Amino acid sequence: MALAQEKTYTIDDIYALPDGQRAELIDGQMYLMAPPIRIHQKLISQFTKIIGNYIDARHGICEVYPAPFAVFLNEDDRNYVEPDISVICDKGRLDDKGCKGAPDWIIEIISPSTSRIDYGIKLFKYRSAGVREYWIINPKTCTVNRFDFEHEKMSDQYSFEDEISVCIFEDLIIRISDLL
Repeated sequence: MALAQEKTYTIDDIYALPDGQRAELIDGQMYLMAPPIRIHQKLISQFTKIIGNYIDARHGICEVYPAPFAVFLNEDDRNYVEPDISVICDKGRLDDKGCKGAPDWIIEIISPSTSRIDYGIKLFKYRSAGVREYWIINPKTCTVNRFDFEHEKMSDQYSFEDEISVCIFEDLIIRISDLL
């Protein structure tokens, strides 16, 4: 007896979603996204401002994009994510639809419904796609996991009170408690 096969989704299925419905696509599996809570949005806003001001003050080439911003990780039709924050330093990866390939730095702010995906599936996908740095921020536990893939350091964990240095920017230090 043959097993029922799961449907493999593509980017066309993402674009066919009803207005207002957001989802991500990882290896052909669709993950619907719930509306974010207030602290999630506040952190996205503050990170966008801090990182953007840092880049502007140094006349840097990187650009920061808050969600919703399309990232086509593998440049195929089976992988599409919307990280909470994407920092892209290679403008050749940017087009009118979003980012083709891996951003340099991704920040995800987790919620109970995304924890398994952010700590597991996305961690693997981001590393294998070539993301240089990945932060997972957990407002419930007030912790940050920082992954420095560029230097093959798997994880450092911080509290919201700690000063956290950004791996891709040598002199940028962020304390999450200052953003709240």
